[in-house]
Amino acid sequence: QTQIVESGGGLVQPGGSLRLSCVAFRTFFSRYVMAWYRQDPGKQRELVARITTVGSTNYADSVKGRFTISKDNGKRTVYLQMNSLQPEDTAVYYCNKDPPDWDWGQGTQVTVSS
Repeated sequence: QTQIVESGGGLVQPGGSLRLSCVAFRTFFSRYVMAWYRQDPGKQRELVARITTVGSTNYADSVKGRFTISKDNGKRTVYLQMNSLQPEDTAVYYCNKDPPDWDWGQGTQVTVSS
């Protein structure tokens, strides 16, 4: 069983920035493709960004150029730097491997509002 703990969410004005962190208590963390997902109430969870074992990254079209995913294998931590946030980015953000077959964490709420 893998424990995942996300943090860093909050309330931010449009155009603002946040940095999310996710610690995955999993051995051999570096062997997994990791990703950030988000879910708005009433909508399906969607993949936002992913990072491979060698550091290659992919992004959903809606966040490309604004979000950056990175990871620190030594700390078993994945980050999501979010810039130029917009109201449509409001959601609960989760991290998991890709595909997401670990237990989900509690997520971290991101609210973009003036």
